[in-house]
Amino acid sequence: MDSSLLILNAGSSSLKFAVYQADAAGALQAEYRGGIEEIGRNGRFQVFHAPDAGGLVDQAVAAANHEQALQQVLDWLETRHHGLTFRAAGHRVVHGGADYVHPVRVDTTVMADLEALIPLSPLHQPHNLAGIRALARLRPDLPQVACFDTAFHHTLPPLARRFALPREFGERGIRRYGFHGLSYEHIAGVLPDTLGPTAEGRVVVAHLGNGASLCAMRQGRSVETSMSFTPLDGIPMASRCGALDPGVLLYLLREEGMSLEQLDELLHHRSGLFGVSGISGDVRTLLESSDPHAAEALDLFAYRTAQAIAGHAVALDGIDALVFTAGIGEHAAPVRAAICRHLAWLGLTLDEAANQRHGPCISQADSPVSAWVIPTNEERVIARHAWALTAPASL
Repeated sequence: MDSSLLILNAGSSSLKFAVYQADAAGALQAEYRGGIEEIGRNGRFQVFHAPDAGGLVDQAVAAANHEQALQQVLDWLETRHHGLTFRAAGHRVVHGGADYVHPVRVDTTVMADLEALIPLSPLHQPHNLAGIRALARLRPDLPQVACFDTAFHHTLPPLARRFALPREFGERGIRRYGFHGLSYEHIAGVLPDTLGPTAEGRVVVAHLGNGASLCAMRQGRSVETSMSFTPLDGIPMASRCGALDPGVLLYLLREEGMSLEQLDELLHHRSGLFGVSGISGDVRTLLESSDPHAAEALDLFAYRTAQAIAGHAVALDGIDALVFTAGIGEHAAPVRAAICRHLAWLGLTLDEAANQRHGPCISQADSPVSAWVIPTNEERVIARHAWALTAPASL
């Protein structure tokens, strides 16, 4: 049985990949990481992790669609490792709906079910599925495994799932699902090694990246989360608005005459940090800017995130630990500090020096609420599930 796994994350104009290798004991190690950006335009093929520096790549490519991009990735890998074969491929799929609460081997029935969920995630699901279909055409005999960003939140209690809408809408699937589940699954898995017994307690995890959300965990299980029916909800993000009075949407449709397409573009691509600052949705750019609108965008992000963390503490009847993860959470010390200042009333006392070092513990020793920085690794979660679901006993 081959010990290599191909991990894919297909976006609207990108294809991220990783290759994992298992040793004799089944321990997984990343061999390559990279991706192709700007598919359909002036694309770039990058490999930013390889066993040797000579494997690193940053070059222009032409790929009109995901299948052409994937073919270039496969060709590059096979050139480096002649005769390379994979045991399986694992895919990030944003939405599993109410039924897919665990990773699953992909077949025609699964694909039909996931295609039916496209209206629940029109910006992500079609591209995730495009990656699966492309690989099925290029490697029809390769087992494929879908891992869902919604699955980790299937433990949400009924009250946390429900909207205050007539019950018939909930029965038609309009409910809170939650996202970033693969990231939260990884954090839940490593919490005991970092937090010790506190890992079983009341933990709020802040996945702060281009997309941003929160998850309240008890005993490593999701009991509340900030994203809900779609990845638009919750705290502000790079270009997404986060929670918004639905009356604003009615006003924009009725009084501003916006079309659905214009509204979609506004909420997903022209809001959040980018919309408030008018400069960028990238926190690094905003931190370097002297423009007061950049500072205001960052202040709003910290304020709304702290508000939401406090709300998640309600779901836990308190909070023992706060964990920061993902791009902003792991690397933006000023943003973490601003959020923690808003939470001082909880007893959280930041260790400024530790925060500048990016942790792992960034709270003072006597702080009643501890704060941590823990790197996430969604692709490792996918690799682990792909390995388990393609073991000889499962084939």
